[in-house]
Amino acid sequence: MYNLISKDIVLTDGRVITIETGKLAKQADGSVVVKMGNTMLLATVVAAKEAKEDTDFMPLSVEYKEKYAAVGRFPGGFLKREAKASDYEILVSRLIDRALRPLFPDDFHAETFVTVNLISADKDTMPDALAGLAASAALAVSDIPFNGPISEVRVARINGQLIINPTYSQLKEADIDIMVGATAENILMVEGEMLEVSEEEMLEAIKFAHEEIKKHCKVQLELTELVGKTKKREYCHEVNDDDLRKRIHSELYDKVYQVAKSGRPKHERSEAFEKIKEDFLLSLSEEEQEEKKMLVERYYHEVEKEAMRNMILNEGIRLDGRKTNEIRPIWCEVDCLPAAHGSSIFTRGETQSLTTVTLGTKLDEKIIDDVMIQGTDKFLLHYNFPPFATGEAKASRGLSRREVGHGNLAHRALKNVIPTGAENPYTIRVVSDILESNGSSSMATVCAGTLALMDAGIKIKRPVSGIAMGLITENGSGKGKYAILSDILGDEDHLGDMDFKVAGTDKGITATQMDIKVDGLPYEVMAKALQQAKEGRLHILGKITDTIAQPNADLKPHAPRIEQMTIAREYIGAVIGPGGKVIQEIQRQTGATITIEEVNNSGVIDVFADNKESIDKAIRWIKGIVAVPEEGEIYKGKVKTLTAFGAFVEILPGKDGLLHVSEIDWKRIENVADVLKEGDEIEVKLIEIDKKTNKLRLSRKVLLPKPEKPEVKKTERKNDVSQQ
Repeated sequence: MYNLISKDIVLTDGRVITIETGKLAKQADGSVVVKMGNTMLLATVVAAKEAKEDTDFMPLSVEYKEKYAAVGRFPGGFLKREAKASDYEILVSRLIDRALRPLFPDDFHAETFVTVNLISADKDTMPDALAGLAASAALAVSDIPFNGPISEVRVARINGQLIINPTYSQLKEADIDIMVGATAENILMVEGEMLEVSEEEMLEAIKFAHEEIKKHCKVQLELTELVGKTKKREYCHEVNDDDLRKRIHSELYDKVYQVAKSGRPKHERSEAFEKIKEDFLLSLSEEEQEEKKMLVERYYHEVEKEAMRNMILNEGIRLDGRKTNEIRPIWCEVDCLPAAHGSSIFTRGETQSLTTVTLGTKLDEKIIDDVMIQGTDKFLLHYNFPPFATGEAKASRGLSRREVGHGNLAHRALKNVIPTGAENPYTIRVVSDILESNGSSSMATVCAGTLALMDAGIKIKRPVSGIAMGLITENGSGKGKYAILSDILGDEDHLGDMDFKVAGTDKGITATQMDIKVDGLPYEVMAKALQQAKEGRLHILGKITDTIAQPNADLKPHAPRIEQMTIAREYIGAVIGPGGKVIQEIQRQTGATITIEEVNNSGVIDVFADNKESIDKAIRWIKGIVAVPEEGEIYKGKVKTLTAFGAFVEILPGKDGLLHVSEIDWKRIENVADVLKEGDEIEVKLIEIDKKTNKLRLSRKVLLPKPEKPEVKKTERKNDVSQQ
């Protein structure tokens, strides 16, 4: 038996979200089922009772998984079972993690596992908007220490109206699509894409989301009361030494401050900070060095953080000597890889992206076969971050979740400026390889991607740039004195209170990602930070357009070309042929790659090749197949068959006409084979189409000069008469 407890959340449009607990997965520390229509998510959370030895961080693992059975589908692949996480599942897991992680107590270090499974799905309900709520609700009904609850919602603006948790079909019309995570008091996380909207419009959407989230948090607190989990477990995962903490601060703070203020390059600065710590460790006895190394690491990190924050707040000086709104030096280059279809280098300070563009056909489209989303994608962006980019001596082992997340952000920033339809028949792949990094390589990818796309000759709507911003507040409170930092360094990201990335054109924002780490950050500060970000973004955009002002007029000479044509729907089968025989023959003989699909009751054909001759030959062939023979037209045909009464000539692919022996020449022909042979190419005129049988009658002689009759002289005629 079970004791089911549930609470409802009613959305403004009347839809209901139900949270249930006490029925499923009861041996987990906390478990809930979140329902909305036919969509159901099972969220569980389990935390170890004790922290592992020498653990000095929050070992949180978040997994979002979708079950194919939830929509009555079989998984693809040979094994026919769920395998590694898809990109979509990884991205949803990251959204949950980013909202939960800051709210665990700083001294809680027990391994904690949050798992959210999609177990039933309505095809028009988006489960990712419910996943954060489900994870938080599982924590709310557990005894795991957590400074929540939180919730996450999607906000879309459709026809000027903001909507909470829109359906898939509604989202297609949206010009704002963002996910917002928050507690009842504070925004924690924002991520999404927009169609060049203003900073004010984005803030309005965030505020709208927060009002809904407050309702979700209230219901979770009520659920906590109902299940009797208001008292959380006791734990002791840290042992502190206040005397050591005070000693480290008093002896090392000034030294750290001086290094922070020196403006040294990243590696020199890191080495100097490390030396201060190592020298302090050496001042301890061997026994203390062994026993207190972890505490020294912890307290020294606190000193580093305090010194760097105070330097910025009190003196307006940053680690590399810049002012708070100053952008690091930028240099750009395009066409740096001569064999690529498009290429660029974007370098900002100590962050560098080498980016390429590759053009392909419909056959190169990414096939998406997730549980809830099926289809294809013609614009791909892949982001790679090798260890050498930060000077790490380690092997690169597969794709990290970070690489998936950063690549997705850059993809969102650029995808809506890529031309579609007939304006762009290509499948486009952008690859950003980060060669060095010290601050926002994802925004460097956006900038380098813009450069490479324009270098490739892709007619993007407008150039896009991106910038990473930071925020330092007094005592990390979110109140009082604060400093907004443009183009942050890696260390500034780590020590700051807000990290947000904004990408866009000169017309507005196209994508954003925001993580807020302090309580009670006023919207006025967020608005000011977004305005400073806009100024920085436009500065970077100027550097991009100084390098290449607009897309190249044409593709690179070595880039493959696509010609697109549209045919009537009824001719699609004729072009493909039985079992693909016709289209395969066209490809074999011309060397072109041909794809065809039905769009809006027409056939759209892409002809792809690396030389114009192959494309033209294939297009002529296809036009011949779909062409309708017209009386009076002249055709260059091929003799297919000889008969005693003439020849059959193919004037268009699959369309033969009879060239009667009497129409071959003006002079009398006794044997057709004396004049023609199979395979000959000749010009003929279509002189008649039989209306009943659709048979074609051809003539060659009408295209030949008609011989004149010989003239007879009068004297010759008189002689003939006299002789008679």
